[in-house]
Amino acid sequence: MKLRILGCSGGIGGDRRTTSFLVDEDILIDCGTGVGNLSVEEMRKLRHVFLTHTHLDHIATLPLLVDTLYSDLHGRPLIIHALHESMEIIKEHIFNWQIWPDFFELPDKNRPSIEFQAMSAGEILEIEGRTIEMIPVNHSVPGVGYRVQNGSGSFAFSGDTTTNDTLWEVLNGHDDLDLLVIECAFSNSERQLSDLARHYCPETLIADMAKLRHKPRVYITHLKPGEEDKIFQEITEGLTDFDVVRLHSEDHFQL
Repeated sequence: MKLRILGCSGGIGGDRRTTSFLVDEDILIDCGTGVGNLSVEEMRKLRHVFLTHTHLDHIATLPLLVDTLYSDLHGRPLIIHALHESMEIIKEHIFNWQIWPDFFELPDKNRPSIEFQAMSAGEILEIEGRTIEMIPVNHSVPGVGYRVQNGSGSFAFSGDTTTNDTLWEVLNGHDDLDLLVIECAFSNSERQLSDLARHYCPETLIADMAKLRHKPRVYITHLKPGEEDKIFQEITEGLTDFDVVRLHSEDHFQL
């Protein structure tokens, strides 16, 4: 199983791209601005998009992706997997003929270009030998993370979250975890804002990592632009029991 990081920043500017990960050639996890790194030929291989939540940095290119692929999706819609609550938000506020055309009705209602398949927290899907497990987390809108596994490896992505028990309980319920991608959006000096926005800061992330019984490689994502070095330094100074690496766009992993 291959994992390609298309975007992993908490914002844009320069080479920063927001969250989107490519699993093999056909699965996206989140649909932030990093999707723009794909060629049109690579986009045409996509069959599934798994969303963690509906904040713009995680769904920004979904409308443009569907528009780009429109002629390829007739009779073979792009499948969007998300919480039911997330689907309702996207239908009401994005594909509503005002922000963007309703591709649930194009080219017609019987042959839509996109299809939503609601998932529930705890549900596991199998797609061609890969299992994708939806994990509830603690964010300011309904949000989830995912654990993905095939016969040779596994990784997990926290999505956007702050202190919780659900992510760690699910990960501890499995026998292994090779790689963990986890967010940390603010520095400790912004702890109050971090708690309000329900993101990790180094203090809260370090406290929660003590709940994990596995020792995966840990990659930090969603760092606030301009404060990346400060946040990462605070993490590495306190999270000494793990091999911690800062995630970058176009990092590639083989699992």
